[in-house]
Amino acid sequence: MVNYKLIIQYDGTNYAGWQIQENAVTVQEKIKDAIEILTKEEVNLTGSGRTDTGVHALGQVANFKTANELDLYRFKHSLNSILPKDISIENIEKTSEAFHSRFDAKKRSYIYLISKIKSPFYYPYSWYYHEPLDILKLKQLSDLLIGKFDFTSFSRKNTETVNKVCEIFQINWRETKELIIFYIEANRFLHGMVRTIVGTLIKLQTEGSGKKLVEILDSKNRETAGEAAPAQGLFLYKVKY
Repeated sequence: MVNYKLIIQYDGTNYAGWQIQENAVTVQEKIKDAIEILTKEEVNLTGSGRTDTGVHALGQVANFKTANELDLYRFKHSLNSILPKDISIENIEKTSEAFHSRFDAKKRSYIYLISKIKSPFYYPYSWYYHEPLDILKLKQLSDLLIGKFDFTSFSRKNTETVNKVCEIFQINWRETKELIIFYIEANRFLHGMVRTIVGTLIKLQTEGSGKKLVEILDSKNRETAGEAAPAQGLFLYKVKY
């Protein structure tokens, strides 16, 4: 079998997330179906991780195996011609047969966009937040989350994941004239974790303190954290191996 690695971009607006599920349209399903049309084989398409309903990706990674060698240039062109306009294969390459896009990933990063202005062009891909944000305070709070912790308080309650320990390597906030950009990099993320972190940090920058954030983390109770930020501002940015 020949193993192929894909780099994928998608607009998650019209999808119930990455992972195939019954009675819902997903990104994984669309790509898997398109690959099978071209290869005339049933394939197992594995992604680096799930993205939730409405969440986008700039650098999702997936892999699949096929019995035949592919002409990569022609296959990529044909695959993109079959896929809907909101899903794009940015790159395809042959990789080792042992490569697994999920289990081999060392670091994953997300960005979250917050718009300071009401714009029809930013609206589908950012959270319009008209209140002032204290970037320095947000950075100070974020520093407390860097390291290895149990992030149960920042994960959805109804999750199948037993191990809630994640290691965050980096968190940054950057401000431009019209946007605020949140960046986070970790070894893994729990269901809903990034959006809950963003929502909690923004709540605490006006209503809380570092001590309060530590208490939320230590409580291992989702009800103590803030409301999750809206899905449309979140992008899976990059997966490192």
